This record gives sequence, structure tokens and C-alpha cells, in this order.
Amino acid sequence: MQHHVGIVLSGGGSRGLAHIGVLEALRENGIEPGCVSGTSAGALVGALYAAGYTGEEMFEFFVTRNPFRPSKLTFRKAGFVDTDKIVEDLRAYFPEDSFEALRKRLFVTATDLVHGRLDVFSSGPLVRPVVASCSVPLIFTPTAVDGCPFVDGGIISNFPVDPLLGLCDVVLGVYASPLPESSPAGLASSLAVSQRALEIGMFHNSRRSFHHCDLVLSPPALAGQPTFALKVSRSLVEAGRAAALDRMDEIRAVVERGRRGGCAAR
Repeated sequence: MQHHVGIVLSGGGSRGLAHIGVLEALRENGIEPGCVSGTSAGALVGALYAAGYTGEEMFEFFVTRNPFRPSKLTFRKAGFVDTDKIVEDLRAYFPEDSFEALRKRLFVTATDLVHGRLDVFSSGPLVRPVVASCSVPLIFTPTAVDGCPFVDGGIISNFPVDPLLGLCDVVLGVYASPLPESSPAGLASSLAVSQRALEIGMFHNSRRSFHHCDLVLSPPALAGQPTFALKVSRSLVEAGRAAALDRMDEIRAVVERGRRGGCAAR
């Protein structure tokens, strides 16, 4: 084992702000994961965390670098938000643009459109893989990495626990895309049906990986929250923080068992 505590941060769009609250609560209680695996919003929060930014600095990033500003829009590419412009935003936060320059080990996943597979990035240039991991199709343009177009990693795996297996004594997980309740009346359009089908598939595919973690948090307050919110809300950060604090005794117990070598083999 190279790391004591590792953490998986799922995708979830705006709901991924909850990851900031979870990481804040862990840090306040003396628990700092040394290894992070993230996809989509989880990849972005994970990268900021691994670079050493505080919770307040991470939240400020989302406030000031909102990707839905008019200056980020494009009408000549396969998407509405130009990810090349987001790449430039991130370079200010990661001036060395390297996984190796981070303070903690980071794994980022993204979907290779050409070869139809999930790629895991953990070395070399950092910024483009992180943006690629967040590039939700139809909304964001695909992001080129080494000349190949990539999109959101959550398409294949919205809970990328695999990179941490065998690498950490304890693996915590945060799932920020809970399956919301629905009703027949809310499924009256093609768009609503398509979105519901995607949510169902993503949730059940992710849940099959939960057993690889020693503990998984899925903040209940996130259910029903929009995937893309035009206004950044601190309440989403607080939802993550509250969920972590509510189970902090369990988290401490799991971490302590791992320290003594008592966690079950995964």
C-alpha cells in the first residue's frame, strides 16, 4: 500500500460542489486523503484539492470561472461551451500543468471518443485531461488530448474506484449523482425520458462499484438538484459537509481500522 486513505469523487455537474464540503469536513477532522480518483466534476475538484487549494479557494474558482458565461460560448463546434477557453482558465490555477507537480496523487478519467474506451490519466500534462473529463457531450465541445477527442468520463464510469484498488489501505467514496424521485407526469417529453434513462443507467452502473469502498457518502440533499446550475450555490458545498459530519464517527472508525490493518480485502 502506497497511501493510507484514498477517495473517489464522482461526476455530478453542479452537484459536484458537494465534494468540496466533504473534503473540508475530512480535513477539519484530521483526515486528508493522499490519493484521489475523480471523473467530471470530481476530477476538477480532485485536481484543485490535490494542488493544495483550500475549500474556500475551490469554491471561489467555481464562482469566478463559471463555464456558462457568454465569453465561453461557441456556435462552430460540436457543443455550446468551448472547452479550449476553459483550458485557458485552468492554466492560471495549475501553472506547472503537470500531474507530477501536485501535492497528492491524482487519477482522472475521460472517455476516448475514437476508440470507445475509458482512459485513466495520472502523469504528464494535467489541464487538458481534467477538462476532457468534464466535457459533457452536447453541452461542452470535446477536448483534444494528444490530438484525440475526449468527453466526460462519467459516460463509462461515473464512480472511478478502480485506480485506487490495491493502492490505499482505506478507500472512501463520494457519489454526487443520487437517483432522484420521479413520476409519470414528469416524463411527458422525449428529453425528460432520455434524461431519466441516462440517470438510471449511470446510477446502477456506479452502485455496482460501491462495494470496493470502505464507506460511500451520497449526500441526500443533492437529490433533485439540477445537474447544471447557472448560479453557483454554497448550499451544495454545505450539503457535502453536512453529510460527511453526520457520518464522521463511522469515517473515523473505518480509517482507524485501516491504520491497524483491519479493513476487509477488496
